[in-house]
Amino acid sequence: MTTPSIPTLSSASGAKIPVIGFGTSQLGDCADIVATALRLGYRHIDTAWKYGSEKGVGQGIKAAGVPREEIFLVTKVSHEYLKAGDFARSVDESLRNLQVDYVDMLHIHWPTVDNIPLAETVGALAKAKRDGLTRHIGVANFNVALVEEAMRLCPEPLATLQAEYHPYLDQSRVLEFCQRVGLVFTAYCPLGRGKLFKDPVMAEIARAKGRTIAQVALRWQIQQGNIAPIPRSSDAAHMVESLAVFDFALTDDEMRRIHGLARPDGRIANPEGRAPAWD
Repeated sequence: MTTPSIPTLSSASGAKIPVIGFGTSQLGDCADIVATALRLGYRHIDTAWKYGSEKGVGQGIKAAGVPREEIFLVTKVSHEYLKAGDFARSVDESLRNLQVDYVDMLHIHWPTVDNIPLAETVGALAKAKRDGLTRHIGVANFNVALVEEAMRLCPEPLATLQAEYHPYLDQSRVLEFCQRVGLVFTAYCPLGRGKLFKDPVMAEIARAKGRTIAQVALRWQIQQGNIAPIPRSSDAAHMVESLAVFDFALTDDEMRRIHGLARPDGRIANPEGRAPAWD
């Protein structure tokens, strides 16, 4: 099988990230799913300790037979482990789960909680990079002010911000910030957890393009310039579909119409006690 060629995005810190990734949140024991995704051409695999999918991802990588150096592997340290010692132990556990010596990107999964100084957490993140346990570092679910603080405090440069993004959620301020400082915006929930599939505007544009709603939504994101969406699916046909977004383009009017779908209640992931004051 000929695998598709997936473009990469470059961050200011030098990370080269495949534009379309494969998410594993809520997939649990996902070894077969991840192996299928890799065989179909995905090279950017996203997991997290909190997802409970790290072991499945590790098994899937082994089963797929794709060389480790071809895979951009991402995991995250959960909010329970943000003190320096706990952070280091969590990274070691994630590497054991994944059966690898290093990951390509390590994120703080949610902002610091319980009054743990952010300086301590980003210091532990930087140490993981200096120790060779990750090649690049980033943060997830931080607002702009927290990213700015993390960048100021962290001894190593950040490469990415991972956060929710789809047409129902206006992230224009966050995107402008990421573009200005050279961070790649990794977008989770790019299909709004299926909510987009009933949207009449998305359906009309998809019909006009001869594409699916999922393909239009993903194309809308990558066409903005510095966004790497990470859709997830357990269906091989849908996996293939999500990779077929580099051979068409949306018009300026179509882009505007999709941007116009943003609404005040569009956010999906907003856990009490972990979520910051969103931009």
